[in-house]
Amino acid sequence: MAEQTKTAEDVFELVRENDVRFVRLWFTDVLGHLKSFAINPTELERAFERGIGFDGASLTGFNSVEESDMIARPDPSTFSLIPWRDDDEADTVARMFCDIEVPGGHPYEGDPRWILKRAIKRAQDLGFDDFIVAPELEFYFFRSSRPENGIPEVLDEGGYFDLTTLDAGSDVRRETVLALEKMGVHVKSSHHEAGPSQHEIDFKQSDALDVADAIMTARIVVKEFAMKEGWHATFMPKPLGGHNGSGMHIHQSLSKGGENAFFDPDRPTGLSSTAKSFIAGQLRHAGEMTPLYAQWVNSYKRLVPGFEAPVYLSWSRRNRSSLIRVPQTGGEGSGARAELRCPDPACNPYLALAGMLQSGLEGIEKGYDLPEPMEENLYHLGPDEMARRGIEHLPATLGDAIEEAADSEMVLRTLGEHAFRRFIELKRQEWEAYRVQVTPFEIENFLPLL
Repeated sequence: MAEQTKTAEDVFELVRENDVRFVRLWFTDVLGHLKSFAINPTELERAFERGIGFDGASLTGFNSVEESDMIARPDPSTFSLIPWRDDDEADTVARMFCDIEVPGGHPYEGDPRWILKRAIKRAQDLGFDDFIVAPELEFYFFRSSRPENGIPEVLDEGGYFDLTTLDAGSDVRRETVLALEKMGVHVKSSHHEAGPSQHEIDFKQSDALDVADAIMTARIVVKEFAMKEGWHATFMPKPLGGHNGSGMHIHQSLSKGGENAFFDPDRPTGLSSTAKSFIAGQLRHAGEMTPLYAQWVNSYKRLVPGFEAPVYLSWSRRNRSSLIRVPQTGGEGSGARAELRCPDPACNPYLALAGMLQSGLEGIEKGYDLPEPMEENLYHLGPDEMARRGIEHLPATLGDAIEEAADSEMVLRTLGEHAFRRFIELKRQEWEAYRVQVTPFEIENFLPLL
């Protein structure tokens, strides 16, 4: 999310000016885990010209051992100094995100960053400039990652927007935001969220690739600054039973000719036909795309009615129980947007944003009609009433979600055959390992009775 694009020459100059001793090259595996290796600055010229080779067989979802040679080519526009190291450490460290290639210089089709780039290319082929997004990243601070009694220990009992001594993490959150700004991640606002020890950082809108890089950056920066206090920060979607889970609502629009393509001043709602078809596409394909937005078995503990987690395939202007909300903009065209509320902050942001964009573009290309908005609280409607109105819901478990995705041509086209096959396989393994567990709940409730 840098204000101006850095070139390779800019990187060489910044390395000299700051006496950078190590450059970390960042990328993700198919599940969104951040991977990194460091190179000496003397290797930068080679890295930009030919890339740096590595063994991809050991990375989750990458090629098998007989096709393991991979190349990481750094993107100079993502260069940034790493700000969380101690001031008295002499060795300055920087980082750059990489695009992954196979020998010969072709993009590796399992690279999540390339999958998002391919979706953006489709939007550009349809005449749009950029896919503009702004995420709201929620997370929790806990005393430790391994609580003795099995229940994470919170730092405060603060609630939504609290600004009191109850908010034990406010200073750490402030330091985190300052570090993100130094790394080119522009933060619009931050605050205490509804859960105890829960926080939120909201990004300024930018193009999707920059935002995906920014989300990956924020996840490690939040954790690093929590660790400095001896705490543990987590983006786990539902770490505390009975409290709000952590979501990642994403505001989105398309730009065309330098203008917001979602805005039409001649329509009473201000929403253009482009926006309506885009939203209709996301609603129609939300079920099959769910594993890209809610990637883990724990994600579905958050996606239940209540706790402000949307599960119903509807849209609204004010109702936060709908999957997609269209915030009021006060008639300003630049603010017209759609907020998708089901993603969580533990997803792979490259895949999630690719799925969002591909679904919306499908609606635009095929001219999907947008149903009427649902402005009432859907949590108050019973199953029979929901069925009568034809309101569908997201899959209830990762098992349901991944099987729906496995049958989806849209998900296949979004990920490409290589990443699709590996992602489905990994998620089926996760669901099966979870499904066969005998849980403390079962022992406590059934062992004495059955």
